[in-house]
Amino acid sequence: MAELLHFPAEDGAKLESYLPPRQSAVSSPVDRSRPFVTLTFATSLDSSLALAPGVRTALSGPQSKAMTHYLRSRHDAILVGVGTAVADDPGLNCRIADHDTGATVSPHQPRPIVIDPHDRWPLTHDSRVLATQRRGLGLAPFIVTAVRKPDVIKSALLEAHGGKYIVLGTEGDEESSPRFRWGDVLASIASNGLDSVMIEGGGSIINDLLAPHNSHLVDSVIVTIAPTWLGRGGVVVSPDRVYDSNHQATAAARLSDVKWQPLGDDVVLCGRLLS
Repeated sequence: MAELLHFPAEDGAKLESYLPPRQSAVSSPVDRSRPFVTLTFATSLDSSLALAPGVRTALSGPQSKAMTHYLRSRHDAILVGVGTAVADDPGLNCRIADHDTGATVSPHQPRPIVIDPHDRWPLTHDSRVLATQRRGLGLAPFIVTAVRKPDVIKSALLEAHGGKYIVLGTEGDEESSPRFRWGDVLASIASNGLDSVMIEGGGSIINDLLAPHNSHLVDSVIVTIAPTWLGRGGVVVSPDRVYDSNHQATAAARLSDVKWQPLGDDVVLCGRLLS
């Protein structure tokens, strides 16, 4: 089994106000048309997520990695784009140690959600996310696609492991490059009984959610900043430029209620997007 990760309770307490409320703290069911959304990612000093598209790039130190798995333990779902799924073959589970025993993995596992408009993820029986589910250490994914009749073999494989396809419509008639409406994606997540989702990337998803027309959908942002430069040509967090009524460029996005937290060699930035 992969190494168990430990995240100090005192460090977790510093993140608490940016996380979805614990179930024990909710006196009655919360009526939400969408889940609580945490946008989180690791970046270099030049705002790069990876050296190049499809290239797996380690940025976070061990303490920040443990933090990521702690965040997963606090959310009902974890969402990534198909590019991340193809490049990394991720397990998309939580490896934080159980709070009570400290010797076994947390019993709470987030539901993986993969945004895959063209149904191009080569999911097989040996894919790590399904192998993780079979070992009882994670859940099978939900795949959000625009393909009306998804691959029959993959569909049966998903259902056998407890996962499924979610078929959604897209904006406009862009068959070559369909774009989901994030309101629809989040509503579909909520309709499956998932009250919180941690969105980890990739770059196009992060940039899209930072755009003004989507920023109201994000409840908190947690960014790990690593003390390194990746150089030009990487996958960069940089949402589209915004212009005011006088056609003057303005800030694309800004955080408020900001907190900075050193974590090993990294720094963690927490905040909320200004609407």
